[in-house]
Amino acid sequence: MREMIVGETAEREDLLAAAVVEAVEGTGAYAGSVFLRSFDRRSIVLAATRGVPPSLLGGWRLIPVSSPIPVAVAYSSGRTIYLADAEETMRRYPQLAVALPYAFGSCSVPVAARGETFGALAIVWAASPGSEGLSKAQRRHVRSVADRLGDSLAALRARTGDPVECDPQTIPVETPAPSAPALRAGLFDWDLVTGAVTVDDELCAIFGLDPRAFDGRAETLASCLHPGDRAALRTTARAAAAEGRINARRLRIRDRGDGGETYRTVELWGRAPESDDAGAPTHLVGTVVDAQAGSAAVAAVERLRDGLFSLAPDGRVTYANRSALQLLGVRGDELLGQFLADVLPWLSDPDVEYRHRCAMISQTPVSFLACRPPDRWLAFSLHPEADGVTGRVVLCGHPSSTPTPSPSSSETATAAAPARLGVMYHVLQLGSALTEAVTAREVCEVVSDQLLPAFGGQQLAIYVVRDGTMRLLFHTGHHADFLDWLEGIPLHANLPGTEALTSGAPLFIESQQDLVQGYPGIPAGEVSSWAYLPLIASSRPVGTCVLGFDEVHRFTEKDRGVLTALAGLIAQALERARLYDSEFALARGLQQALLPHRLPVAPGIRTVARYLPGTSGMDIGGDWYDVIPTGRGVCLVIGDVEGHSIAAAATMAQLRSAVRAFAAVGHTPDDVMAGVNRTLIDLGPGLLASCCYIHLEPHGHHAYAVTAGHPPPLLRRPDGTTEALELDVGPLLGVDRASAYPATRIDLPPRSVLALYTDGLVEERDADIDVGIGRLRASLAHAPADSLDELANRLLHNARGSSYRADDIALLLTEYGSGHGGEVTPDCGG
Repeated sequence: MREMIVGETAEREDLLAAAVVEAVEGTGAYAGSVFLRSFDRRSIVLAATRGVPPSLLGGWRLIPVSSPIPVAVAYSSGRTIYLADAEETMRRYPQLAVALPYAFGSCSVPVAARGETFGALAIVWAASPGSEGLSKAQRRHVRSVADRLGDSLAALRARTGDPVECDPQTIPVETPAPSAPALRAGLFDWDLVTGAVTVDDELCAIFGLDPRAFDGRAETLASCLHPGDRAALRTTARAAAAEGRINARRLRIRDRGDGGETYRTVELWGRAPESDDAGAPTHLVGTVVDAQAGSAAVAAVERLRDGLFSLAPDGRVTYANRSALQLLGVRGDELLGQFLADVLPWLSDPDVEYRHRCAMISQTPVSFLACRPPDRWLAFSLHPEADGVTGRVVLCGHPSSTPTPSPSSSETATAAAPARLGVMYHVLQLGSALTEAVTAREVCEVVSDQLLPAFGGQQLAIYVVRDGTMRLLFHTGHHADFLDWLEGIPLHANLPGTEALTSGAPLFIESQQDLVQGYPGIPAGEVSSWAYLPLIASSRPVGTCVLGFDEVHRFTEKDRGVLTALAGLIAQALERARLYDSEFALARGLQQALLPHRLPVAPGIRTVARYLPGTSGMDIGGDWYDVIPTGRGVCLVIGDVEGHSIAAAATMAQLRSAVRAFAAVGHTPDDVMAGVNRTLIDLGPGLLASCCYIHLEPHGHHAYAVTAGHPPPLLRRPDGTTEALELDVGPLLGVDRASAYPATRIDLPPRSVLALYTDGLVEERDADIDVGIGRLRASLAHAPADSLDELANRLLHNARGSSYRADDIALLLTEYGSGHGGEVTPDCGG
């Protein structure tokens, strides 16, 4: 079973690697990556990369799907995100441009199959000023590669059951960029009994033979050697048969050129496989290594007075000549395989890391100066290619524009920790997301969406201080009892969540053993590691944010620094949101007090009302509805004062009172509306309002309606046919004191339903209001009519499910000739 799983994983890795290589090579880009969705679908995870090592990607190893980062947007939206250059990146994705302020272009496309999105593929190219970016054909190529990868992943899952999702702990598949070979190696299989030799094309090339003309004889190969080495070749073969191997036997191969015969040295490595009959070996297999080009290059570089060094794409030193080692003041064994900043403290500067990243991502040379203590100034230049960086360092004079560093400044430079891309990314990302969170619930959801994927946690709880005790505000994760013991605990308790808050210092517990040792008796449950982050705003304790990890998590110095920085952002946002929630509740309470809490009972009709507040801000609106019994029948009213403010709500209350006053004294519908219009103008609030007023006759089957710029009522007849009533529409209230509002007679068969509503129910972004009215009419026509209350809920179903409503919604349903009673539900979805 293990072998089968390993094989399936390897097949998926091959698919990912092939796709990213094809996308990069087919477009001329220098780097590419494939991200796959995580198991919890909250994040996309770096699964394969070409040209840019994962370490260089920093915070982009794990990206929340809600992030405004092109590859995440491509995944979540299913669209291609093409950014031709740095200018377009800054305009459309400023967060990415601030975190990666380099000259590059990118193209991100979703990886999907049959309507299911598995991840996203992205490529990056150098975008210097004036570059043209990708052609349409190249963009189609990237999308085609991504589509084929999606189909292949879906087919692999269907065939083997291997999941498409990627574990955040999985090491990404890395495909290095191509580079010029430093050596050549040819393979051979020498039959010691017959003398026949089987070789590959590379070995023929090393010996200067045409592969198609090689006769397979050892003597032919020997003829290409220096005469003094031909006997040595036969001696080596006999020794290998006896000893079982050849270790680095040097041979000289003849080169024929315009300057006559020359010789170059190669190395012969081989071994004699054991035979089944335990007899003498009959074959010699091995390789001939020609490192002449690499050796010559190294020798040439070593002769230079300038310091030259080579960096791998992730920044590790792979080579440094003698001059470079002398200028840097370090031994080769100390430097090779290490980062410059880790070995040389005076290069542990954010600018050095920035320059290296700039060179790799923009693929353009960069240079900078650095002072080797106490006063030796060196000039560095970095020359990038996709497979790494060649660096040059030379001694330079004291720069006139840079003051001589004092001992204290040198010590500061030595102690400075290099800025990490992930730190900047996480701070920018969470800070930006929190600016859009308004309520405390939204703040908690943003924190959950950002922190858990970024640090690989599975649980998150936010406790706030209420009356001197800890109270749970938010929890997410599959352990329902996570931190139950913290609920109601006073701040002075000796517990992790309270100690972190009262001390102001984050607490990181990496194992259950550490928890038991520090806090005996606290239940650990199924969580293995914890991060307790104090939330303090304006020197006030707000609460504690706790991250939980199912597996043991080692918090690096970087993790601790980033989480500590983010705790301050979370605290400020949470404090602001809690204040908003309090003011919002006060404002909504005021608005609800202005609306009827119960509709009056009227003979022969049944009424139901609904009210949904908008979600786009704290300001209250001016929507209202009313049912007014009079001696001459029943009046139905719905209206909407423009704007969202206390002034709009106050004007709404005055207009509602005015309508009631004019209706109570027996005015006709047209006179009621004209009187309300004059009242609004006399009040002088500077606001306009729409209104619809319908007077129902007590013993007839008709009504009279007037409207002041309000959306038309809908009438559903007993047979289910539904129409928007065509009324004589008067101008909005508050426009002209002399405005007239003609009444329109409408027929109302028994068991018919009238629907009055405000425009918040039918307005849609980028669509004409008539489209929304048409949809509402269709919903009213096809909804079951068993219950007026259920009918109201169905008409508001889509509005309730929306997380964003720019306007309030009022709905008043009236069933004519149905008996008695009236219901109101002022707030069913806010």
